[in-house]
Amino acid sequence: MIFTEFPSHSTSAQSRNNFVETALAYALSYVAAVSNIKIGSTSITIVADTDYYSHSGSTSGTNPTRFVNFNVPLSEAHKTGLGSSAALVTAFTAAVLTHYLNQDQLALNSDSGRSRLHNLAQAAHCAAQGKIGSGFDVAAAVYGSCVYRRFSPSILEGLGELGSPDFSERLKAIVEDLDPSNKWDMQIDKSAAVIPRGLRLLMCDVDCGSETVGMVKKVLAWRKKSPDEAALLWATLQKGNEDLASELQRLARGGGAISHDYKNLSDTILTIRSLVREMSAEANVPIEPDVQTELLDACCQIRGVIGGVVPGAGGYDAIALLVEDRALTPLQGFLNTYMAEIGEGGGPVTGKGRLLSVKQEMEGLKLEESKMYEDWMQ
Repeated sequence: MIFTEFPSHSTSAQSRNNFVETALAYALSYVAAVSNIKIGSTSITIVADTDYYSHSGSTSGTNPTRFVNFNVPLSEAHKTGLGSSAALVTAFTAAVLTHYLNQDQLALNSDSGRSRLHNLAQAAHCAAQGKIGSGFDVAAAVYGSCVYRRFSPSILEGLGELGSPDFSERLKAIVEDLDPSNKWDMQIDKSAAVIPRGLRLLMCDVDCGSETVGMVKKVLAWRKKSPDEAALLWATLQKGNEDLASELQRLARGGGAISHDYKNLSDTILTIRSLVREMSAEANVPIEPDVQTELLDACCQIRGVIGGVVPGAGGYDAIALLVEDRALTPLQGFLNTYMAEIGEGGGPVTGKGRLLSVKQEMEGLKLEESKMYEDWMQ
């Protein structure tokens, strides 16, 4: 089976979604390689949880549900920075595989099935995103919260272009990890990702969004230009992240009682933030922009808020906050009245903050009942 580029839509090039197109082509290539099934016409509807996008004043109706129509083109929607592209590629790939393959061919509730889904989704996501990124978002989408160390890029280097001769067979070999000299070497440790009892990991949206690929490219360009300086900062930041994980594990082993002293945890988060701001200045990229610094500092003044960061690639996406349970009500009250200042340097203008309904989650991929999507499939 050979796939060629999808024809352009009649509306505009902006209606194209490279993540959807690439994930579909990769998934069908794999299906063709492992089965003799005839692939016919299929109608696909994709919906997204509201927390993946900012939706202040943009939804239809007065009671937003899990899935809403924002009444704007996808290209104009503000993302909250929860890894929507990786979640889309992973869920979409899993849906296509489940539709065309039976349990004997691929069981996504098994370790081997999830491993193959992870490998296929990583390959598709890297291709769609220009091979930029750590792969953590895809791993989290498949496995849930984890401490992750990325795979070697060389694993995907021999795959070649979509539609090239024998692409499906090469993709199958990579997905099923058949090459003994080039095995998948990522590390995924779910036991190391813990939130102690009495604490919550929350997200606060500021109704903006950043282009992850563009920001990452600028950081990588600085890293290439100043390798020694970047390597030192990278190693120090890695040590800070490891210290944070270790402190969370220590507190979890102690039962996470409310009487815990969280000073070490707070200090570690502050150290990480200072290193991120240093990287932001050196690479001339707004990883933690001033407007986000002000919001984080203001939130951290609330009793029970231990600390927070601008996660992922940074920018104007939603911030992450680690808080005690008792801080939830005062934090919500603060955000109800908080208005961010206008963006700096021509950046986007931030709006009113709000807590997203998401929290830490250990579960990754799961099969849901189709009835919750009935209204969208009519």
